[in-house]
Amino acid sequence: MPIALLALTAGAFGIGTTEFVIMGLLLQVSADLQVSIAAAGLLISGYALGVAVGAPLLTIATRRVPRKTVLLALMAIFTLGNIACALALNYEMLMTARVVTSLAHGTFFGVGSVVATGLVPPERRASAIAIMFTGLTAATLLGVPAGAWLGLHFGWRSTFWAVALIGVAAFAVLAFFVPRGQADAEASSLRDELAVLGRPQVLLGLAMTVLGFAGLFVVFTYVQPLLTRVTGVSEAAVSPILLIFGGGLAVGNLLGGRLADRAPMPAVLGTLLVLAAVLGAMQLAIHTPWTAILFLLLLGIASFATVAPLQLRVLDKAAGAGQNLASSLNIAAFNLGNALGAWVGGVVIEHGPGLQGLGWAAALLTLAGLAIALWSRALDRRRPAPATAAACA
Repeated sequence: MPIALLALTAGAFGIGTTEFVIMGLLLQVSADLQVSIAAAGLLISGYALGVAVGAPLLTIATRRVPRKTVLLALMAIFTLGNIACALALNYEMLMTARVVTSLAHGTFFGVGSVVATGLVPPERRASAIAIMFTGLTAATLLGVPAGAWLGLHFGWRSTFWAVALIGVAAFAVLAFFVPRGQADAEASSLRDELAVLGRPQVLLGLAMTVLGFAGLFVVFTYVQPLLTRVTGVSEAAVSPILLIFGGGLAVGNLLGGRLADRAPMPAVLGTLLVLAAVLGAMQLAIHTPWTAILFLLLLGIASFATVAPLQLRVLDKAAGAGQNLASSLNIAAFNLGNALGAWVGGVVIEHGPGLQGLGWAAALLTLAGLAIALWSRALDRRRPAPATAAACA
């Protein structure tokens, strides 16, 4: 395994930790800053929207900059943003700091995905993406539960100080192990980069990512109040339960990479279908601790099994000058799904059936993503036959 790929994984761990760690701190942030749980949940939406805006803008702005320089600059933004989160005096300052931090996210994963696929043979591209995203799953497996524990015992600000230290460590690893000039592509014109947005299959790929992944965040955004107020576990039990969820993410991430290496589009369809089924089962599983734990394990496996197939789908349909931009846009699409899911979950809690209704809303969003994937596959099958085949006919 190339050492540069492991360095990318370390960077993904740092950025993934700051994205998800707030989910284990909602009750503490809500109480300390005197806002509702739904308002605290919007800190997740704000971060996700920052990713969606920052990913295309920074990718275009840095298209002529060496990839290593870009990755290091993004990690510096990430570190400073987390320091600002730790120092925030009120909700508005915390939201602003979260958005600043998020600007690094999409471009790091987008550029990193392209670099990762260039480090391995063509038949291992999805697995390379999955290995890089293992940093994200490790963030959920280790970073989020550790952050929730720190927040419970030392206050939520201590969590962001710890994440800032992770950023410093990740910066050092990237600086040391990623060779200068690694996977740098010839700079393309802005027109060539933007041309990828005119490809229907790329746009459909982005749409299936937004809707397919949104279902996860309808539920996971509010996992702390779900477990404490519906399942009935203590706040102290949330961290170990999140460890089990994170283990599911790690399994699902690697599984999705292997499936996509073998059959990319069937992997997209199959993983989205399974994710919708698991989300729909939440109503039955969330009321007792053991079934809730099993549900979260399966949710982790099903949700991150979709990541590598969805990312590879967009990369394949954007092959050429616009691949960096399309890759970053798909990371933005994952985070738009994050924002959409958190918002839908908040609406269900405040204006609908409440916490117990989250599973059905989540399943419907993922099924919408599956419908778009089926449409995209149908377009694949309508491609004109090659000229040689037509001549033989």
